[in-house]
Amino acid sequence: MCGRYARTQGADDIISAFDINSNEVDGSLPLNWNIAPTNEIYIIRGEMTLATASWGLIAPWSLDPTAARTSQSHAINARSESIFEKPTFRDAFRRTRCIIPVNGYYEWATALGKYSPKQPFYMSPDPKIWGSVFSVAGIWSRWISPTGEQIDSASIITREAVGELATIHSRMPVMLPRDRWKNWLDQEQTDLNDLRNLMVVDRPDHGILIDPVSTRVNLVANNGADLITPITLGEPTTLF
Repeated sequence: MCGRYARTQGADDIISAFDINSNEVDGSLPLNWNIAPTNEIYIIRGEMTLATASWGLIAPWSLDPTAARTSQSHAINARSESIFEKPTFRDAFRRTRCIIPVNGYYEWATALGKYSPKQPFYMSPDPKIWGSVFSVAGIWSRWISPTGEQIDSASIITREAVGELATIHSRMPVMLPRDRWKNWLDQEQTDLNDLRNLMVVDRPDHGILIDPVSTRVNLVANNGADLITPITLGEPTTLF
């Protein structure tokens, strides 16, 4: 899964990196090296429009804001293998897909890999392949509360990890090459087979750099560029 990620660029840099056509955002979100579920994030939707959403898709059947927020914690990620059939995700997958700009994401080593369990790693884009930011496949939806409040929310789509990534964690985000952006965002594109094929790429781990980082990232309250600074495994790390 992808449970934390970093956005080290402001709105202007993202607009430039993705050749954004329009902007629904009034002000730039603060830089965040430790984005957690329910945080406000940038998404790109429609005809390359920059917008914001809350991370974690709100279940469409939520009856009130408390239930809506609770549902988000169970829906920060959607599995590419089953997204088209899960009630929480299937309508958004057909109709409201998005791209989520991610400068890097964290995973914690599992006991099944070769690293010490719970050691955090930071995965970042190789500038020669991705530039400064990953284009991660996502979905979004709009929930309307009983009082008329509108909340847009989004989920990251994940797939089975491969290569070196699989020695750390079993899942990884689905990365979308630039030549697939238009079809992915096209709301008229609803054929399930075509959509599923858009998520399949050769060498899905290509261009992903992997570095161990401090356990300071474990605490959501910690933030700052030091969280993504590589360490040498075996160094003492501290939560404070």
